[in-house]
Amino acid sequence: MENKMEWWKQTSIYQIYPWSFQDSNGDGIGDLPGILTRLDQIRDLGVETIWFSPFYKSPGEDFGYDISDYTSIDPRFGTMDDCDKLIREIHKRKMKVVLDMVMNHTSDKHPWFLESKSSKENPKRDFYIWHKGEKKVPNNWISMVGTSGWNYDETTDESYYSNFLSFQPDLNYRNPKVKKSMFGVLDFWLNKGVDGFRLDIFNSIYKDEGFRDNPSSFRYFPTPDNHDEAFFQKKQYNLNLPESFQFAKEVRKHISKYKQKPFLIGEVSGSDKILKSFLGEKADGLNLVFQFELIHFDYKAQFFKDLLEKNEREFPAPYTPTYVLGNHDQRRFIDRLGGDVRKAKVLSAFQFLARGIPVVYYGDEIGRKEGRIPNFFGKDPIAKMNRFVPLFLCNLLGIYINRDNCRLPMLWDTTEQAGFSKGKPWLPVGQFQTEDTVVYQKTKNDSLWNHYRSLFHLRKTSSVLKEGNIKTKLSHHADVLCFERTLGKIVVIVYLNFGEKEIKETVSKGSKLLYSFGGAEVLGDKLQLTGHSGAVFEIRLKK
Repeated sequence: MENKMEWWKQTSIYQIYPWSFQDSNGDGIGDLPGILTRLDQIRDLGVETIWFSPFYKSPGEDFGYDISDYTSIDPRFGTMDDCDKLIREIHKRKMKVVLDMVMNHTSDKHPWFLESKSSKENPKRDFYIWHKGEKKVPNNWISMVGTSGWNYDETTDESYYSNFLSFQPDLNYRNPKVKKSMFGVLDFWLNKGVDGFRLDIFNSIYKDEGFRDNPSSFRYFPTPDNHDEAFFQKKQYNLNLPESFQFAKEVRKHISKYKQKPFLIGEVSGSDKILKSFLGEKADGLNLVFQFELIHFDYKAQFFKDLLEKNEREFPAPYTPTYVLGNHDQRRFIDRLGGDVRKAKVLSAFQFLARGIPVVYYGDEIGRKEGRIPNFFGKDPIAKMNRFVPLFLCNLLGIYINRDNCRLPMLWDTTEQAGFSKGKPWLPVGQFQTEDTVVYQKTKNDSLWNHYRSLFHLRKTSSVLKEGNIKTKLSHHADVLCFERTLGKIVVIVYLNFGEKEIKETVSKGSKLLYSFGGAEVLGDKLQLTGHSGAVFEIRLKK
């Protein structure tokens, strides 16, 4: 069968946070040469696409998401030669490269902003959003971190706008020169061969031209999948504007001329209607958007059944759902499971076997645990803003303030710094056991690492799991999720037991077991599912 589906609809994505992946020079900070030394292990895991959090030149106040030069490598990570080699070596191993691209804002140390703030007459003045004429802010807009979005600058006695942190001024996309400049940045990296971009807070690109006040809201705490109603404000005029939906189409059109057929995956938030607006009514906007329902998972079969059916209803082909359990801004999902590896295996199986793109955060494949760094000692700028808020209160309220805790160094082996660095790591490695490391888990068939490896490879080698349709099947057990994937005459059937009790399911005649975990086994025509286990079967239809 000729495969005509776009490659990005079939891929799996593995996120690397460069600060914490592998240090090569002993300065305690991960770097590009370090990542190069781990590429074979990433390939062996079965990864198809690697997404890198930013390694551009940056003051590092927001650890790379405050960019001061989009086309230079920050010296702490290496050189442009290192980057070029990394791209070549990834491609040599038949994997793809996705870079984080922060189009919404720059660092306040970026030359554009330094020029913009120098005088009201500077040619770069309108590269950013300035409130002209008076010191008083023009409206009530609240940033995504809960502070006023307006930041007074005494140089010109005016305020600039930032929708995230104050040292990250937002670019003004109503200025055609900004758009042209940023398209030039995309071209720079696409000409180097990168295969796509992850677009940071893309829903913040445009703001209301009339600076109208946002309406009030009763909600204070934002949720990971919805920042457009938080801090007692509905962000009607500084998030998710129609101009941003249109801009998604412009960016898609701009990159479509490249031979590698690059793709865009956007960090956006809001209702399914908003997400689809970024994807385009003709699927001509962003190729993919992150969907964060899994961040709020309820570990019950019904939750995942409802999620599958909702995604098939709201995001049918040609749209492609994404399944995300964690990233550099969210609490580690193994901690949300109380450290239960059995449950982690069930969740990751769902993530890889459903129709859509699985996105795996580095360390999730070994059950990398959350840190316990108090806000008071956090390096994360959001933690510093809330340094006197105790960690237990954050956990009680379900809010995530200190992102240091999900960014701890990778646990490679049993040496003092877990093989991450020969120096003092930028964040503590924390306490770990031998069984928490990659080197140990690779030797154990029933480890979480080997489970992830099986899932990566199963999906990688199965056209049904990459391209097939999906529908849920009825199970007589409330704790069992059953769904089937179909492509032509091949059907893949998945059983996942979310409960503690042992359950038996009848297996269709002619079923071939492709994979099982957690103690599940086939006895005659019965599948015996132990607690928190699963099995995958294939059937080849005759008609």
